[in-house]
Amino acid sequence: SADPMDAPGIDPKFLSDERDLAIMIRGARKTRDILMAPAMRKYLHKELFGTHDNMTDAEWEQVIRNRADTVYHPVGTCKMGVDDMAVVDPSLKVHGIEGLRVADASIMPLLVSGNTNAPSIMIGEKCADMIKADHAAGAMAAA
Repeated sequence: SADPMDAPGIDPKFLSDERDLAIMIRGARKTRDILMAPAMRKYLHKELFGTHDNMTDAEWEQVIRNRADTVYHPVGTCKMGVDDMAVVDPSLKVHGIEGLRVADASIMPLLVSGNTNAPSIMIGEKCADMIKADHAAGAMAAA
């Protein structure tokens, strides 16, 4: 939409790549194997999500597709670099758009092991420092 007040349409395309689905199936099987180990089984009151012994890939796929969701901490959607797939340069400036920078978790190449809030604040602070430095350099050049 051209209306800046409209909510953005975001489709994360969960499991659209078959490799992602294969990894999730392997991970789900491994998780169930761990839960079914004698040391852990005593803590399991019931099977989760309708899982059972000898599930096929198709059954695992159905469980995973029904359960896949977000935790609202996406990262890495705005690649930094100079190649054709990069969105921002090392100064966080968006390629091809004058005066626009990205200063959030979307520039992070990998997901951190904790909440993305602190790294996002640090990225914002670093971006603010770069903007101030650019303005200071411009003021010095004009003097």
